[in-house]
Amino acid sequence: MTLRLRTRLTELLGIDVPIVQAGMSWASSSSALAIAVSNAGGLGTIGAGPMYLDDLRATIRAVKAGTSRPFAVNVPLYRKGSAECLDIVIEENVPVLIASQGGPRAYIDRFRAAGRVCLHVVASAEHARKAEAAGVHGLIVVGTEAGGHPPPNEVTTLVLVRRIAKATRLPLVATGGIADGAAMAAMLCLGADGVQLGTRFLMTPEASVHVAYKEAVRAAEIDDTATIGPADAPVRVLKNAFVASYRDAAAHGASPDELTTRFKNSTLKMAALDGDTAQGKVEAGQSAGLIDDVVPAGELVGRLMAEFTATVAGLARLLPQTEGVA
Repeated sequence: MTLRLRTRLTELLGIDVPIVQAGMSWASSSSALAIAVSNAGGLGTIGAGPMYLDDLRATIRAVKAGTSRPFAVNVPLYRKGSAECLDIVIEENVPVLIASQGGPRAYIDRFRAAGRVCLHVVASAEHARKAEAAGVHGLIVVGTEAGGHPPPNEVTTLVLVRRIAKATRLPLVATGGIADGAAMAAMLCLGADGVQLGTRFLMTPEASVHVAYKEAVRAAEIDDTATIGPADAPVRVLKNAFVASYRDAAAHGASPDELTTRFKNSTLKMAALDGDTAQGKVEAGQSAGLIDDVVPAGELVGRLMAEFTATVAGLARLLPQTEGVA
């Protein structure tokens, strides 16, 4: 049985442990991972990014059939059809919305009116304050270590979480570079109320990506990722032949149009579904270098909590012991 831990996040979401599984395109664009994490006491999340609308609706219904616990849908607000995705999230009574890559004013009023919890992804104190003023219930604070779409400002999770904890009063979820219970303890020490893990949950049987993708992540070291693409919207991926070719073209004066074409010709789908880890975008965070196994998602939640507990107990032993009075 998973240890329960009370924080502002667990109280807000009605979950047992302050662990959120990131909404990852392809990896969690299905029901199995979200069901497993939610049933283990965390917050499972469907990644709506690449999903057709009918598939999103069907997957939400599959998750509801597989768990009675809270779960979320992550909607990237920049994607084509994001408004329709938001409609489906409301129509299907999804308890938690995680919105990213856009402003909260596009959805917040109707989601609050419908009684849904809204977590908004931010990467700066300025955006955190704006999201708080707009009325979101909590913030997911993403640092540069994160896979996929880290912030262009290159500020680490360690610094960013502390900065935003001092700038807002909302419950905070830290994400980027977190792979175990020790990092979870560190984030809670900094003022976070929970953590979100992406790359670590990618390395589970329930994550719906090609085995070659998982093997590439397993083999990676902490310095085997790179950020590439537009300066205002970089993507963190594992270094591979595509990355080498892209960087070589940039170093030899390729035009912006040529670089854009090269960037678009390589996709996450190539790696995640087809297993092309040489030419596809293998999105993963720096925490890939801390992960060496594939473990069932429910078991992973329990492991994270055991590591967290051991870390906190170790810190407690550092405190001066009060002598008893005779």
